[in-house]
Amino acid sequence: MTPMEMILEQKIVAVIRHADKQSIVPILEALSAGGVKIAEITAETPKVGGIIETSVNHMGKEMCIGAGTVLDPETAQKTLAAGAKFVVSPALNTETLAFTKRYNVLNIPGVMTPTEILTAYEYGAKMVKIFPANTFGPDYIKNILGPLPHVQAMVTGGITIENMNNYFAKGAAAAGLGSSLVNAKTLKTNEDYKQLTAKAKNVVAKLGER
Repeated sequence: MTPMEMILEQKIVAVIRHADKQSIVPILEALSAGGVKIAEITAETPKVGGIIETSVNHMGKEMCIGAGTVLDPETAQKTLAAGAKFVVSPALNTETLAFTKRYNVLNIPGVMTPTEILTAYEYGAKMVKIFPANTFGPDYIKNILGPLPHVQAMVTGGITIENMNNYFAKGAAAAGLGSSLVNAKTLKTNEDYKQLTAKAKNVVAKLGER
């Protein structure tokens, strides 16, 4: 299954910030145990290449692991070389899209306006990230998809377990959950990781209520 197919099927992408080599595997194990099988490790994290490599080596057969906050082709190249299966950006960078298209890598650029969405597709995007989605809310997704029904939209920014189904009801294809699901800085004990697994299970259960 390709990363695109997996995202469309699973619908939930865990956005992980502030992890390190010691914490990333327990985080991914906890998420996977709860049924969340796609993770995006953000590229502003120090030594992100090593963290992604560690993640893929330990959890690559169990999870689809990508890189987030990819701002330019150089960062895309670094994270892909470390083993990332897809890249996500907070903004639209056509040079990064051209680079990932060349190597047939899924790139999900951050967009907001119809013009940005169309530009992303013209440069090869197969999915876009509406970010920050909570600025305009679920109805904005419905309004965007009216004239652009072919768009596969992932929503990120202010998405929580409580509100994500509102976005899916309006046509979102996937959702990125950040600190509302994973807050790496607060994970210290085995009990913390058990609670993360419970939270992941709750996300999957909530998804099933749509």
